[in-house]
Amino acid sequence: MTGFSERRWTTPDGLSLYARDYPAKGGEKHLPVLCLHGFTRNSADFEDLAPVLAESGRRVIVMDVRGRGKSDWDPAPKHYHPKFYAQDVIGFLGALGIPKAVFLGTSMGGLITFVVALLRPKLIWAAILNDVGPAVDPAGIARIQSYAGKAPVVRTWEDAADYCRIIYESAWPFYGPADWQHLARRTFRDSPGGPVLDYDPAIASAPGAKTKTSSLLAWFALRRLAKRVPTLVIRGENSDILSAAIAERMRRKAPALDFAVIPGVGHAPTLAEPESLSAIHSFLVRVP
Repeated sequence: MTGFSERRWTTPDGLSLYARDYPAKGGEKHLPVLCLHGFTRNSADFEDLAPVLAESGRRVIVMDVRGRGKSDWDPAPKHYHPKFYAQDVIGFLGALGIPKAVFLGTSMGGLITFVVALLRPKLIWAAILNDVGPAVDPAGIARIQSYAGKAPVVRTWEDAADYCRIIYESAWPFYGPADWQHLARRTFRDSPGGPVLDYDPAIASAPGAKTKTSSLLAWFALRRLAKRVPTLVIRGENSDILSAAIAERMRRKAPALDFAVIPGVGHAPTLAEPESLSAIHSFLVRVP
């Protein structure tokens, strides 16, 4: 992939973290966007969206949180927790000289955004929460726990594509063979023995992996976020993480929220869908 620079920052506890830095076309006309991926995902998930946002005059930073992608694995798995991820985000943005940004978080990335909203609220100028809220449907938790941290038997890239189809078919039932191959390249990395998942398996057994179905602190963070800054919630129509019932409760608790529902998609929208792109563009028009 081209169009971005690779950045690294060393955390206070000695881990080297990685980010893609997409420059704003024609100079930075607007505030930058920070993209944060989901639990077992990495920065490659935003390789379609990030160039589009950069074209609009926004610098885009896409992090690999600790234990994922090109960031170091943590020898202390207890640090695989949203509190540490949020501290990493704050530190990395500080090292890049970014005092405020639009936060765009998919799933776990949205939970990290909630923690930053509590720790350093002025860092968030606007927020986009992709298929995540302060409560999680138990069905979605069970599905993720059924595969997270469990190394599949994968010897070829065809095997990797089959694995992705089995795991994610409920989210993208319209995908074809080429789509699953493409997703496999975002999910696995090369190794001498064949493709391996691009994350530390220890993330699944860490305390931060034990997601509660609902959190009073997260609800407080959502209300605080929506009251302070423009906030858009994007929901997959068939999501088993952000159910319709949870989304309706979010509307009641934080009436200022904007919502967009992406038809035919589960957890989580890729944000390359035309409906997602339209919602994001319409939302960002309101953000400096």
